[in-house]
Amino acid sequence: MKQVGIVGWRGMVGSVLLQRMIEKNDFDNISAHFFSTSSAGAAGPVIDGVSYTLKDANSVSALAEMDIIITCQGGDYTKAIYPALLNHGWEGYWIDAASALRMDEKACIILDPVNRNNIDRAIKEGIKLFVGANCSITLSLMGLAGLIKADLIEWMSVMTYQSASGAGAPYVRELIAQSAYISRHLSPDELASSGSVLPLVNKVSELINSADMPTQNFGAPLMGSIIPWIDSDLGDGNSREEWKGEAETNKILGLSPGTIPVNGLCIRVGVIRCHSAAITLKLKREVNEEEFAELVMNSHPWVNYVPNNKEESVS
Repeated sequence: MKQVGIVGWRGMVGSVLLQRMIEKNDFDNISAHFFSTSSAGAAGPVIDGVSYTLKDANSVSALAEMDIIITCQGGDYTKAIYPALLNHGWEGYWIDAASALRMDEKACIILDPVNRNNIDRAIKEGIKLFVGANCSITLSLMGLAGLIKADLIEWMSVMTYQSASGAGAPYVRELIAQSAYISRHLSPDELASSGSVLPLVNKVSELINSADMPTQNFGAPLMGSIIPWIDSDLGDGNSREEWKGEAETNKILGLSPGTIPVNGLCIRVGVIRCHSAAITLKLKREVNEEEFAELVMNSHPWVNYVPNNKEESVS
């Protein structure tokens, strides 16, 4: 069995990954090892009656014993550990959820319902660096997979509405803490009042803008608001999140940079866990509604086409 190291399994992405691996019985086919950056030697998860002891995620020698490393620990960890492993002579597979290595020339960005052929080709060619796609790009391309496979897309304009979970577990906790902060300062009488709602709205607005509102992670209130900027400022009017739209889309599809132009705006919204996107497309030929629906519905098992009516859209 392959020796598989898993790092960052307690975070938002890692927790979902671990749950999915358990559901799919993946641990029956690998020899798993769980690593921690802060709790080496402590008890790890219990899976199918097997108790795991945590190993040191900062130990290059311990990591080098793995055939495959799956990390959801974040970009800073990747930047520190991956080069050290290569310098150590490690030749295993590195599978990463962070963005740090996505644009590396030796990396294959994985989004298998869309680019499985590229993934299989990369494995045959000896590529050992595989990186998960950006969250908003993932949802967009998953929905558009049928159009992509039919080579119909000329350009895209994507407006994303991204939840707190996309930023990571500390941000989810902060959004919930912001909600709790507001709730603590509202009395049952204020909430139940049948009078004018304006005093309640004004009070909530004051609470949202209070210096005591928890904003250490987001840098601004998200509860009851939006943040029209995600990731770093590139200095040209674009955020790094918006830049990823075109750069990663073309790399995922195995295309030269800029082949499919992608523009857009990325907004953080006060939602715990669910990204959304509004997409405008220019297609290479006219496609009627029936053909469009067929292309979307039949592209892969993970897409769900919702008819454009109110009842089915909101249910």
